[in-house]
Amino acid sequence: MSRHTRSGDAEARRPLLVTGGHLEPSEVDSDGEGEIIFDRSTSDMARDAGGSAQRRLTYEEAMEEAGFGLFHWLLLVVCGWANASDAVEVLCVSFLLPTARCDLLLTSSDMGLLTASIFLGMMVGGYVWGYLADQRGRCRILVVSLTVNGVFGGLASAAPWFWLLLLLRFISGIGVGGSIPVIFSYFSEFMPRLRRGTMISALATFWMAGNILAAGLAWLVIPRTWAHFSLGSLDFQSWRLFVVLCSIPSLTSALLFRLLMPESPKFLMEAGREKEAIHVFRLMFELNMRGKGKSFPEFGLHTSSKGRGELEETKTLGSCRERLANILKKGLVPIKQMFNGSLKARSIPLLIIFYCISFSYYGLWMWFPELFERVEDGGSPCANVSLLSPLHNQSCYPVKTAVYMEGFIIAVSNLPGNIFTILMMESTGGKSLLCCSLVVSSLSVFLIYMVQTKTQSLILSCIFSCVSVIAWNALDVVGTELYPTHLRSSALGFFAGIGRVAAIMGNVVFGKLVDTNCAVPVLLVSALLLTGGLVALKLPQSRQTELT
Repeated sequence: MSRHTRSGDAEARRPLLVTGGHLEPSEVDSDGEGEIIFDRSTSDMARDAGGSAQRRLTYEEAMEEAGFGLFHWLLLVVCGWANASDAVEVLCVSFLLPTARCDLLLTSSDMGLLTASIFLGMMVGGYVWGYLADQRGRCRILVVSLTVNGVFGGLASAAPWFWLLLLLRFISGIGVGGSIPVIFSYFSEFMPRLRRGTMISALATFWMAGNILAAGLAWLVIPRTWAHFSLGSLDFQSWRLFVVLCSIPSLTSALLFRLLMPESPKFLMEAGREKEAIHVFRLMFELNMRGKGKSFPEFGLHTSSKGRGELEETKTLGSCRERLANILKKGLVPIKQMFNGSLKARSIPLLIIFYCISFSYYGLWMWFPELFERVEDGGSPCANVSLLSPLHNQSCYPVKTAVYMEGFIIAVSNLPGNIFTILMMESTGGKSLLCCSLVVSSLSVFLIYMVQTKTQSLILSCIFSCVSVIAWNALDVVGTELYPTHLRSSALGFFAGIGRVAAIMGNVVFGKLVDTNCAVPVLLVSALLLTGGLVALKLPQSRQTELT
């Protein structure tokens, strides 16, 4: 693709809001060497400068010129809804277990595979989509990955067989694996340096919104008998309708990105697409300065054509096999760069932390509804599970509403942790919050194993939910600030893939041992969280650093 294309210009010019055409970028002209002259209706400075040399700005300087305001809050809503849609798709399967296990005749091991299937897809999709986002652009990759997530997540509702449900959940996971890391890269590249930590923390809180939405839908839909009907030979139970509803957020997010959102200006600058990057900065300026009577200033940008040149070389040289081998070789380059030089000292601790927190959080969280369903009559989760295997003539109907109410309570308990993160991130820093929250999470999980009543288990589960979300939010901030633009999405995708391996292992371990020795996975979760908290001490402090 040429450096400046009609399709590329159209994408960069796509308005965030359409209000009588006010936000359409003005026509630009170029002298062939990157000098951009805006028309008189756009900039008084262009008129006054009279052809004098432009000042050329760095990314951070251009971001300061664009200001902070309405654009960033609208961006937060759109990216936040995408983050929430990923949470809904990932967590919805945990609410299916108490009822779907009967309809599909699932053992505990089968349920472990079902919860692990989406993480296997996320492992595959995370790095692939992250690499493509660094090469082709954040916005278009988000549209594709969110669409894959929503379409195949919805199709899973009609799967009559367990193997088909596993396959569709796996493909849906490929979409989720791409959107999660790319959303944070995309969002962070629109944020001014001094507000980046707080705004990324705010974006991370939308995972809680998705968690609450999934729990609320499960509570409203799954116990209802009116949601049961026959669709040909398929007995369409209420949990299948719940799966359909959970796919809608991803599809609407894809539509929002396709219609409203511009490409990341940081990516455009790194790709050497100066004209398109300036259009995006102008769009930000117009929204942020609306009603203030200010005109968009004239400036050029310090850009690089390295990334675009490499992509052109990959697309034009060699045979089909040679191009494929070249693409695969280049796909591994970011990993080598992450574990070489100065980046090695931060990549190894992050790898360990992602593994520990993902094994622990997803291993335990995905089994909360099932554990609470098994102790509905009282006792601790690990005291009664051996007596209540799903193969011992248990009935899933009528559905016990209390299970979903407790899931909703645990989801809402994320709120204090999210508020705390937003208030403290800039002053405390992601590293300190990450260390402390992982250690406290470890203690809360250990006490879940020790308690003897259902009420105590619920209270400690809420504490775990509240504190662990602080760790996730801090990790989101730290991860985006520790890597340069050309590696950011690839690095986040790689670590997300490591986290998915850990999540798969956590769910398989719980599935294998929950009926025989519940103490082993619970205490293992506690130990891993403690390990992650201690390893986080090795990370560098990244508070309010400039994106490179």
